[in-house]
Amino acid sequence: MSGQQGAGPTDAAADDVASSRRAKAPATAGARVVARRLVRAALLLFAAYYAFAVLMLVVFRFVAPPITGVQLQRRVEALVSGRDYDATRSFVSMDAMSRHAPRAVVAAEDGRFWSHAGFDVTEMRAAAGEALSGGRVRGASTISQQLVKNLFGCACRNPVRKVYDVALTPMAELILGKDRILELYLNLVEWGDGVYGIDAAARHHYGVSAGQLSRTQAAGLAALLPAPRHRTPGNTATYRAAIQRRMSAHGW
Repeated sequence: MSGQQGAGPTDAAADDVASSRRAKAPATAGARVVARRLVRAALLLFAAYYAFAVLMLVVFRFVAPPITGVQLQRRVEALVSGRDYDATRSFVSMDAMSRHAPRAVVAAEDGRFWSHAGFDVTEMRAAAGEALSGGRVRGASTISQQLVKNLFGCACRNPVRKVYDVALTPMAELILGKDRILELYLNLVEWGDGVYGIDAAARHHYGVSAGQLSRTQAAGLAALLPAPRHRTPGNTATYRAAIQRRMSAHGW
């Protein structure tokens, strides 16, 4: 009988485990490298788009945007669904608008627009408190945030878009200033299905120009903004009256 014994079952199992670990090690290392590269690429893409958006804000300080992210989204949606899409767009200066138009929109959408720096912390806290106490979940975005969303984002609930909104809003405040933010907002957002801009909205809903809007008509248009493709001046009388009361509270 030989004095040297063969490898037992335990030794063989240990060898198998060691071999398996050695085989998995390169695969794990490779996966980590790929993950790091993907993260780096995502960060670079985020930074590049952010830089592009900031550059466009500088341009939009002086030039009207030819199209916005939301407008492009609506065109793509129509193309995918196979329906005709006939958009009406117009851009007018603040001087060409009735003084009631910007006042009604501020009263409806962002009552502290002139005093905050892009984010209404008071409104955010109030909205969070309502949600935590079991009340309705509502947004607390400002006109500045909504403009950024319209320019560079989409009408969708997307966490990545939210990050961009937060990151770009201070730059919009810094580069554009309050007057230009409000002017762009009034001219670019939706006021109906395929209706963009306060002048197009005034003509579509009331048959007048933006400069001819009465106080009641301006409040009626502002009442459409939370759901512009579903609301009309005819089905928002209660909210229109509420907006007029807010305008009165501001001394407007």
